[in-house]
Amino acid sequence: MTISEQIKVLCVRNNISVSELARRIGTSPQNFNAKLKRETFTISDLEQIASVTGCSFERKFVLSNGESI
Repeated sequence: MTISEQIKVLCVRNNISVSELARRIGTSPQNFNAKLKRETFTISDLEQIASVTGCSFERKFVLSNGESI
């Protein structure tokens, strides 16, 4: 699942529109939709999305032996 798909699922589960999420993070719906199409979210963007939706965002690499970095 792409990050854009995950963000859309997050919106559905939080009962908000993608446009509303854009406004909550301080950007225009047009700019946010462009980022969704291009998949150009920064780690900072994703952390901010998590913050305004009341969830957490974890970023890590998981090696084939199960070890996380």
